[in-house]
Amino acid sequence: MSQATTSTEKSKAISQATSAQSATDSAPTPKAAGAPVIEVANLTKHFGKVEALKGITFTVNQGEVFGFIGNNGAGKSTTIRVLLGAIKASGGTATVFGLDSWKNPVEIHRRLAYVPGDVNLWPNLTGGQVIDLFVSLRGGHAKDPEIMKRRDDLMKKFELDPTKQCRSYSKGNRQKVALIAAFASDVELLLLDEPTSGLDPIMKEVFTECVLERKRQGRTVFLSSHIMSEVHDLADRVAVIRAGELVEAGAQTEAAIAEMEAEAKRYVQSIS
Repeated sequence: MSQATTSTEKSKAISQATSAQSATDSAPTPKAAGAPVIEVANLTKHFGKVEALKGITFTVNQGEVFGFIGNNGAGKSTTIRVLLGAIKASGGTATVFGLDSWKNPVEIHRRLAYVPGDVNLWPNLTGGQVIDLFVSLRGGHAKDPEIMKRRDDLMKKFELDPTKQCRSYSKGNRQKVALIAAFASDVELLLLDEPTSGLDPIMKEVFTECVLERKRQGRTVFLSSHIMSEVHDLADRVAVIRAGELVEAGAQTEAAIAEMEAEAKRYVQSIS
């Protein structure tokens, strides 16, 4: 950050910088705390004549839990697919760790863990085998003592039997496999899209504890959900997307969330 200085102060600063130059030339520049991990600017996506994203802009900073709220079909998953490099944006920019999400997906994926709301697993593998595979794909070593301990602790917390084949798992247990693999991996960013889908209330509490623990470790969490209470309990900042357009954080966001809650109540009343 640049600051106005007097001539004397400027001379001192130059002198100090010169004397310290030899010690800093070879040192790597550390990433600033709170620096942007995700940057999206004027992002658009068209599917034929359908405009799924309409110029959305937001930033997710290092070490924060960023809540991304919207009804089904609002554009949440489309945004995440662009960030993952699964689809190409029609316009605007999307970067993760300062890298273009479409041009550098392999490097980006080594540093993040993604959990979708509907997990599909290899039916003939056991849950434990899938967890170890996902950890390895993210650059970890399944036999690393620290990773093994973290994985085993998570399996106990989520009450998962890792010896069963994935074909026998319920939706909730498939979700547990993906969450355990994500939380066990030593990654910088967690991209979670409706991550508690299929979990019972007790397991949702375990999920909450795991997210808060990763936040204390300085990890970044992008939490996409249509469950307002879940995001509010965890998120440092919240953005609402509606029909492909982003509602800015602040009073407008609170108003949008209140409107969504009212819509949900009206829907429940209409079918009851």
